[in-house]
Amino acid sequence: MNGTGHTPALLAESTGLLVWDERGTYVDATLGWGGQTEEILRCTAPEGRVVGIDRDGEALAATRRRLAAYAERLVLAQGNFAGLKRLLSGCGVETVQGVVFDLGLSSMQLDDPSRGFSYRQEGPLDMRMDRGERTTAGEILRTASEERLAGILFEYGEERWARKITKRIVLERQRRALQTTRDLAECILGAIPQKMAHKSLGRVFQALRIAVNRELEALQEGLGQALELLVPGGRLVVLSYHSLEDRIVKEMFRGSKALRILTKKPVRASAEEAARNPRAKSAKLRAAEVVKP
Repeated sequence: MNGTGHTPALLAESTGLLVWDERGTYVDATLGWGGQTEEILRCTAPEGRVVGIDRDGEALAATRRRLAAYAERLVLAQGNFAGLKRLLSGCGVETVQGVVFDLGLSSMQLDDPSRGFSYRQEGPLDMRMDRGERTTAGEILRTASEERLAGILFEYGEERWARKITKRIVLERQRRALQTTRDLAECILGAIPQKMAHKSLGRVFQALRIAVNRELEALQEGLGQALELLVPGGRLVVLSYHSLEDRIVKEMFRGSKALRILTKKPVRASAEEAARNPRAKSAKLRAAEVVKP
């Protein structure tokens, strides 16, 4: 999932907050294209290791090839970071010096029409980060009750027109099968004022993606397991891209007596960086360290 809103400054900031022991073992729980992992490897000594995890087998394969020069210090594992402890145990790792989560989608995923993540390009209503999973966005749209659909759009997308959009979807699916991102976009555009189109399209697609991949539940589970794996002094760094993710991270950091917060306020991309990379505009970087006994 990694790489949605990384800018050089945010990448340097997150790595600087994460790496405190050059000989340590670090986990990139959202490997993606491997930009964060590559930076960690550059900043650690020859003894330092990185375990890269991603749900997307295609991303893992591409990153394995791209970072082949670091093969001796890089371990890759496919899976959901909700099972972080199990995945690391399978790699022979029981404790780590740092864990980083860069949430959201990678550019590689977002820009691939066959993945169905974007309303800007026509593709199947898939939205699975791991194509081995069963539930797709199309299946949710086809089988979910009107009440459940409205709840998904309102809770995960914070969409004010959730009920109107849902009614349109339910009406439309009785007439024809909703098979592509264009089919869904047409339902949304037919239910809302034109001036709200861009924001609503983004929010609805986001909501369905979160539901398909159970992203918020996975984040809560992953953060909790990361805390169990970290050694005293270990660092936990999270880049989030929407308010629901950031709220989970903020509440976890503030509610844990085992953590000392390193970022009193979330680190944001500068206006100049956001202009160069619009995806960085919503990025919030938070970091904390495990309190030493």
